[in-house]
Amino acid sequence: MAKNKFTRVPSDVFPSCMFELQVTYHRKSLNRKKITSADEVAEFARTMIYPEGTIEYVEQFYILLLDRSNHLFAWKQISVGGISATFTDPKVIFQTALLCHASQIILLHNHPSGNVKPSSADIEMTKKLKKGGELLEIKVLDHVILGKEGFYSFGEEGVI
Repeated sequence: MAKNKFTRVPSDVFPSCMFELQVTYHRKSLNRKKITSADEVAEFARTMIYPEGTIEYVEQFYILLLDRSNHLFAWKQISVGGISATFTDPKVIFQTALLCHASQIILLHNHPSGNVKPSSADIEMTKKLKKGGELLEIKVLDHVILGKEGFYSFGEEGVI
């Protein structure tokens, strides 16, 4: 009987190496911010995520990760685009939420133009992500669009 020989040959799927996804976070901090409104999301984003002058540069999409008590324990950049759009992959959003054991998420992105009115693509994506979250038991609390001067909240407008 012939012995099996295993060799390390690059495959078609991973031509040069295997990829490993890693997410690092610390949930033991007692000073986590409790998010209770879209105003607080906007204030947090302007302070921590979008340093002064960057909100008008390119479109960026983030998720905020929360526990069941609405305490923010992490945020993650999902995509960076151009001046008028960014591609957001739902798989990456929910993969991050699942790896971090998030009970709830808030979607967040900016419109460099300053017009915070959601596009039809924004509305369609938000509805799709809300349905995906329901399937995974991860509640999508809100989707906030930031402009230089203001913001739009899908939750406060009753769209989500």
